[in-house]
Amino acid sequence: MSEQELAREAVGELPEPVSRPVLVVVSGLPGSGKSYFSRKLAEKLPSAIVESDILRLALFSTPTHSQAESRRVFLVCHLLIRDLLKRGVRVILDATNLEEGQREQLYHIAESLGTKLILVWVEAPEEIIKERLERRHEAPEPQDHSDAGWEIYKRMRPRAEPIGRNHFVVDTSRDISPVIEKVWRKAQR
Repeated sequence: MSEQELAREAVGELPEPVSRPVLVVVSGLPGSGKSYFSRKLAEKLPSAIVESDILRLALFSTPTHSQAESRRVFLVCHLLIRDLLKRGVRVILDATNLEEGQREQLYHIAESLGTKLILVWVEAPEEIIKERLERRHEAPEPQDHSDAGWEIYKRMRPRAEPIGRNHFVVDTSRDISPVIEKVWRKAQR
């Protein structure tokens, strides 16, 4: 099976195509709640969730998180996003995307396809993130596919750059429904 086929299979069942799909890019540090937010958003805005952690596991049986591996994961990720959007499928990308250079590639995909782009930065207080990441290793949840722990969080935190375009910010330690509603409304316009 090709990498593209593995990636497509990893996304699971697709929602019905729409005439004007959107690309929602959900970014943030490990443990910030990106996957939780993405799942809740997809309940309101039926979308394919392209989760980098799931794609990494589909492509690499024993992930190393090396730069070369990450480049491969995101190349496949971007090809999959482009394919889904061309088919009229709304896409939520669940990935750290901490650096503006990484996000620029996504901006280009949306612009080249004439697709609406919605950006969301997910965050939480650091003490809550630390608790989440420690709990992840003690009692993993079936819907959590990340293996990032506190050490990886600390290593990645200095790389986080501000998003250079208009975006929503959501603190997942609080009620996320107002931001879900705002993203849904923006997607409908």
